Amino acid sequence: MVEEIVIYPDSRLRETSKEVIEFGSVLKETLDNMYETMMDKGGVGLAGVQIGKLQRMLIVNIPREDRIQYKEDLLEIINPNIIESSGEILFQEGCLSIPNYYEYVKRFSYIKLQFQDREGKEKIIEAKDYLAVALQHEIDHLNGILFIDKLSILKRKKFEKEYKKKK
Repeated sequence: MVEEIVIYPDSRLRETSKEVIEFGSVLKETLDNMYETMMDKGGVGLAGVQIGKLQRMLIVNIPREDRIQYKEDLLEIINPNIIESSGEILFQEGCLSIPNYYEYVKRFSYIKLQFQDREGKEKIIEAKDYLAVALQHEIDHLNGILFIDKLSILKRKKFEKEYKKKK
């Protein structure tokens, strides 16, 4: 089921998501709905909070070189914890919760991530470049941080001014 996306400046986007404890059918249904929603809206990542679920869960599906997102590449990340990070990358980001706004953000170019899958099994993944950026972006959502928070004061003021005009 396609869910409604929580849009900035909704205060829920500023809340810290809670750890997932129950790994049952409700979680699986939510993850499935998140995938349908992300694909319907044309995103590459989605955090639980973006559909109003304040739980530490996110999904990421990076397109391959042919620009197609294959479901077998889907990552479902529950209770993520970055255990290692290095390097630096400047990457243009957008966000389904801040439609039609894109800006370059500085992130780690490499991360090692500890998390649980939909069954609750502990896993570790290493990610670099685009995947590392997408994971960091979604993890920020779980901590109430938006990519616009990482902009310079000047760019942030410009964003706020442009965003108010659109409303």
